[in-house]
Amino acid sequence: MNKMNHTAEEIDRNILLVGMMGAGKTTIGKSLASYLNKKFIDSDCEIQKRTGVKIPVIFEIEGEAGFRKRESEMLRELLKIKNMVLATGGGVILNLQNRELLKQNGTIVYLRASVEDLWHRTRHDKNRPLLQTIDLQAKLSELYDQRDPMYREIAHIVVESGKQSIQQMVKSLAQQLPYPVLRIDRTK
Repeated sequence: MNKMNHTAEEIDRNILLVGMMGAGKTTIGKSLASYLNKKFIDSDCEIQKRTGVKIPVIFEIEGEAGFRKRESEMLRELLKIKNMVLATGGGVILNLQNRELLKQNGTIVYLRASVEDLWHRTRHDKNRPLLQTIDLQAKLSELYDQRDPMYREIAHIVVESGKQSIQQMVKSLAQQLPYPVLRIDRTK
């Protein structure tokens, strides 16, 4: 393969954001996509667009198992797209096949945040069904303990979210990517 094709392949490589609810995947993902001239997609938003209802309604009608099935189907569909930054749902990594798919289809960035930071960011959010509980901090700790090893297992890059500004984080993240970052004007 010549160098030019290799570079084009690297430029089109997906960046896949994983992490807990409230870690900043959507906020950082949008900025990172803009910085790298990539398309930004939020898998939870895509599920909502396709179904026409919010995620809590899906949980209410189909339960968590029904939502996870939809989430896996959406992931398979979205990973056919190239040159994107994808913000995944916090629980996408619970399914082994999802973890394998993610590993095969891009550079995985784990946005890691402390349970305390997650609590501050999600404590008033009514759109996160798993967090509608009396003791939010205990639930976040439980989910974190369950999921953190899976996020770490598949991540190429682990970034502490919330320790720096979004702009600083995006630049730092871009520098950590395992391939050259070429900012190309794709509008021409």
